[in-house]
Amino acid sequence: MPSFRRFRPLLPLLASALLCACFGNSKPTPPPVVVVPPAPAKLRIGLALGGGAAKGFAHIGVIKMLEANGIHPDVVAGTSAGSVVGALYASGMDPFQLQETAFSLDETRIRDVRLFSGGVVQGQKLQDYVNQLVANRPLDQMKIPFAAVSTQLETGQRTVFVRGNTGQAVRASSSIPGVFEPVEINGKHYVDGGVVSPVPVDAARQLGADVVIAVDISTKASGTNPVGMINIVGQSISIMGQKLGEQELARADIVIRPKVGQIGAADFEQKNQAILEGERAALAAVPTIKAKIAALQASRQAVAPAAAAIAAH
Repeated sequence: MPSFRRFRPLLPLLASALLCACFGNSKPTPPPVVVVPPAPAKLRIGLALGGGAAKGFAHIGVIKMLEANGIHPDVVAGTSAGSVVGALYASGMDPFQLQETAFSLDETRIRDVRLFSGGVVQGQKLQDYVNQLVANRPLDQMKIPFAAVSTQLETGQRTVFVRGNTGQAVRASSSIPGVFEPVEINGKHYVDGGVVSPVPVDAARQLGADVVIAVDISTKASGTNPVGMINIVGQSISIMGQKLGEQELARADIVIRPKVGQIGAADFEQKNQAILEGERAALAAVPTIKAKIAALQASRQAVAPAAAAIAAH
């Protein structure tokens, strides 16, 4: 007990020190920080329109049905006939304006035959016609980002035009070898994009598409002999590009194939039938397209919180 009495005067000091250690010098614990991940960006939908001469009117029907069902492409890429329709659509024409333009098309406005160069089409009329319809808007000022795919004749290289003269790019993309003169641009010569990229899926990806809807109107070799120069050349190009086309189509998310095999490359009088076939094929594909977009958007939403949590650490 004597020892306890000796330390008794220190007890108040010890108690005070203990209280200060527990409460006096402590700071309130800050509340946990809640990291709210940003909402995933909307998927960019790409539309890849393939080549096929007069079959290309089917693209108008496809666009009509996509828009009617709330599917609005954010980027567009076109090869050959697909570049013609794609350029007009990207410039701001709605599907009904496209259809009206198709119905009023007079072939003489786009065909300028050069009698002293083997009877091939020069293509200047097509260039001027497209530029007139897009109000001379260059490629890089389209309302929807747009690319026209062509083939460089000297090297066989796929060329994707995204800037400059829209009509000239479309002309280059549509210059069927043996039917149109090659187009000279900056010292290089260009022919139909269908030689290397019948359906420009990769070009749509290059424009930033997350989901690519491809429209294939190409002619498959069916054992029948095509009649007429344009039909013969058109089928020859399709055969040459068939393997490349299959590989590129495999990189699309959805492929729409309008039943236009009975329409010849030069059958412009069947434009109404081609548009109807495009409508039918697109309408049948709408549920698949919506399901694919929803699945990819859900996947992106699931990844976003995990990415945000990792970033927070």
